[in-house]
This record gives sequence, C-alpha cells and structure tokens, in this order.
Amino acid sequence: MQTPVAFVFPGQGAQSVGMGKDFFETYPIARDTFAQADEILGIPLSRLCFEGPKEELDETINTQPALYVTSVAIWRVAMSEGLVPAPLMVAGHSLGEYSALTAAGALPFEAGVQLVRERGRLMKQAGDQNPGAMAAILGLDDETVAAICEKASQPGETVQVANYNCPGQVVISGAKAAIQRAVDLAQAQRARKCVVLDVSIAAHSALMAPIKDEFRRAVEAAPLQTPDVPVVLNLTAQPTTDVDAIRHELIEQLTGSVRWTESVQAMRAAGVQTFIEFGPGGVLSGLIKRIDRQAGRLALASIEDLQQVQA
Repeated sequence: MQTPVAFVFPGQGAQSVGMGKDFFETYPIARDTFAQADEILGIPLSRLCFEGPKEELDETINTQPALYVTSVAIWRVAMSEGLVPAPLMVAGHSLGEYSALTAAGALPFEAGVQLVRERGRLMKQAGDQNPGAMAAILGLDDETVAAICEKASQPGETVQVANYNCPGQVVISGAKAAIQRAVDLAQAQRARKCVVLDVSIAAHSALMAPIKDEFRRAVEAAPLQTPDVPVVLNLTAQPTTDVDAIRHELIEQLTGSVRWTESVQAMRAAGVQTFIEFGPGGVLSGLIKRIDRQAGRLALASIEDLQQVQA
C-alpha cells in the first residue's frame, strides 16, 4: 500500500464482547499488550474484553480502557507485521484520540491506560451525580441541529451537539428534558430518525464540566511528548504536533464537540487517500464512506481483515 494514509481509531460505542481475542490468541505482541494493561490496572481487563459480561464491558469506566487497549493491540500487530505504511497523520473519535496519540508516539501506553481509566471513572462519576442523555439525529444538516439545540436549551437544562459524525448524522448531548425538547423539535423539522441512546452519561456536554478540574490534573501529569506525525484534533479538526494544544484538547474535549466530518475533510485536503481504522466495529470506516465516497477505507477489526491485507 503506497498511497498516503491516515490512521484512525474508534471511540465508545464500537466495543463488543470478544474484541481483540483473535489477535491475543495469534500474536505475542497483542498478548503482551493485554497482559500489560491487566497488570497496570490490577483488573482482568482482557477477560472482560474477551468474555464480558456485556453490561460490565459497557460501563464507561471499563469501556474506555478496553477500547484503548484493543485498538493499540491491533495497531501494534499491524505495525510489527509490516502490513501498513507510516501515516501522514492520525486521528481518533473522542476516546479514540488517546489511541491515536499513542500511535503517533505522543502518549506512552502505560500512561495512556491509566489516563483513559481515569477519564472513564470521572465520566461515570459525573453521570451518577448528574444523569443526562444523548440522542442521534438523522437526516438534518449540522446547522439545523445546532440551532435546534440552542432553541431547546434553558438555564440549567442545556443540550448541545456532541458529535458531528457525518453529513446527516449528528449526536446531541445534555440534560434529559432538553434532549426531549430537541428531539421533538427535530421531529417537527422532519428529521428522518431520532434515537435516544441507551446511556446516562452526557458525554461532550456541559454536564461533564464538574470533572474538568480533576481530569485537568491527570492530563497535566501525563508524560505527553511531541508526536512523530500530526494529530488531527476533535475540537479544531486541524492537525497539530504542539503538546500544549494536545493537553488543552484532552481537557476541553470533555465538554466540546467532536468535529469528525471536518476532521476527515481536513485529512483529505492534506493529501490522505486511504484511512486505516484500528479497532473493533469498523464504525469510522462507515462514517468516512458517507463523508467522502472517494476516500479509501480499510478497517482492521479481526484476524481475517489482516489476512486480506497480507494477501
């Protein structure tokens, strides 16, 4: 594969019981990655990834390190086998930004495991203290959904765009009552579909603000270093190698919007022809197809995916 590539990494929602197990069973480097994470965290994270139960894997305090470790394990296998070229740049969707930073050489794996576990712990804490909601709005443009959120927000009950995933697919997040008002408005605007998600944590919303100071301390203590290749940030949709900008991103991302559509467009404008996704589910490859049908896509989620590349 000689075309210019970007590495991309999925966030929460991509997880499934059994993820990473085939890599663990086949490649020593994947085994070592999962074993290292188990030791760092002092919990059998690998068993949770491979065997579940699903309810436990889906708890954000577990989902975040589980996805991070699985994505990094798959990336390490692909790199060690010489199956992918060096990327022009990297990006991750929400939590996936941490996997991207590790792939870029900016965030050491041990520190990454600890940081995403702390992020999950604090987000769970915020959700327990101030339960919120999230909803996917399909079939309306970004500007319409943003305007709906503004109209549906009231003092103490706000809703905002959490993820600009692809044209016609936007996720909103905030207080439950505000989410319901926004869904009603979206339906009145003839949205194709509105789905309230099965979560109690309003990620990328003002309800995450109470944990920012504590998480800021964790981010500031993390041994981040200049990445080997630019990282396209969720909040700006622009590439950077500036460590201070990356620290700021990781903190502000808690309450800010993931601008995935613009991120993909920025990578394409910078010369990226093919996006290689490392992690379960292939979610980002599906979004990229809707953003730019001319972009090449390769989702590495299983051993079979790797074997196709080897062939």
